[in-house]
Amino acid sequence: MVRNITPQELETVAKENENAVLIDVRSPEECAEGMVDGALNMNLFDANFLEKIGKLDKSKDYYMICRSGSRSNSAAGAMDQMGFESVYNMLGGMMAWGGETV
Repeated sequence: MVRNITPQELETVAKENENAVLIDVRSPEECAEGMVDGALNMNLFDANFLEKIGKLDKSKDYYMICRSGSRSNSAAGAMDQMGFESVYNMLGGMMAWGGETV
């Protein structure tokens, strides 16, 4: 089941949860404008996206990020169907993010 998380909650989790993996599913061009500190870029529109996601450790907690929350929700849903148990979608995406970016 995909759970939603606010940007404020994600900021706290990113600092406190050692099992957290932040994944930004925007394009590399979008990510070049700024990302949540520590997030990995895995472009949802990359032809190998599902293959790359499938290789991730299913025991981790995944926090999905995009521009507005739509693509990250789609990616989180795909991960849920692949058997990932701890998947979160950041509501509002980078448009709502107020924390640190790289």
